[in-house]
Amino acid sequence: MSDETIVVGGGVIGLTTAVVLAESGRKVRVWSRDPVDGTTSAVAGALWWPYRIEPAARVGEWALTSLRVYEQLAAEPETTGVRLVEGLHAGIRLSELGPWAAEVDGLRQSAQGVLARVPLIDMPTHLDWLRARLEATGTKVEIREVDRLPDAPLVINCTGLGARHIVPDPQVRPVRGQLVIVENPGITEWYTAVDDSDASTYFFPQPYGLLLGGTAQDDAWDLTPDARTAEEIVARCAQVRPEIAGARVLAHRAGLRPVRDGGVRIEAEATSSGGVVVHNYGHGGAGVTVAWGCAREAAALAASRTPLR
Repeated sequence: MSDETIVVGGGVIGLTTAVVLAESGRKVRVWSRDPVDGTTSAVAGALWWPYRIEPAARVGEWALTSLRVYEQLAAEPETTGVRLVEGLHAGIRLSELGPWAAEVDGLRQSAQGVLARVPLIDMPTHLDWLRARLEATGTKVEIREVDRLPDAPLVINCTGLGARHIVPDPQVRPVRGQLVIVENPGITEWYTAVDDSDASTYFFPQPYGLLLGGTAQDDAWDLTPDARTAEEIVARCAQVRPEIAGARVLAHRAGLRPVRDGGVRIEAEATSSGGVVVHNYGHGGAGVTVAWGCAREAAALAASRTPLR
């Protein structure tokens, strides 16, 4: 294992980071507790937008780096799962956004909020594409339970919520999100109306149906979808688009956003055995939004501490 880099975590952060490392010439192994389609990333709504993520001073750079990648991937949506889709962020103003907004083509103010044409990602397809891209380098995703970081020369920690126990880092905590998937009654644009409460309203047209949301419940660990919450989600979305009220429900989903008090942690530290751990976790509700920017920063840290032989 002396020449191998071990990436722990098989969600979008772990897979993207592993791709960047492997394509730079490193020999990489990926350890994941869950199959790719069983990770939190697989149930994400996956609209590109900085949401519930800190620190604000860094998020814009990571998000814009990722945006440029997704804009290229949108040329092959059936393969990559990435499409550029129009929509509305209701109730916000351009002046409230960070400096990053000036670098996003097509953002414009309307009476209802901010209109945008940004990446909307079909996560099951995108995760499969990432895994295939990784396998093209000779790297496989290994399913294995990990209760502590391995003792190896170079480890990249992309464990998300698992970092709370594996590092351990008590600043990491869950923010529960619940979603409902219905047959799409013909809606082609996304919509969000999100505030600081634990209930929000959004819908995203995906190839597999219309994804409705949502919730943001702090420190809630239960992954069982709640029937009453699902009814409330559908009702809120139907207030915006009445045709949603009669749409047939296809599935219910729940996931835990890996929020970290103090923001994303991307840093390297030496281990007692002389190895290096590069941490890349705590991305909250915006893992997809910053995945490529954070992956490249983590890879650069790895290169500065352990140059390629």
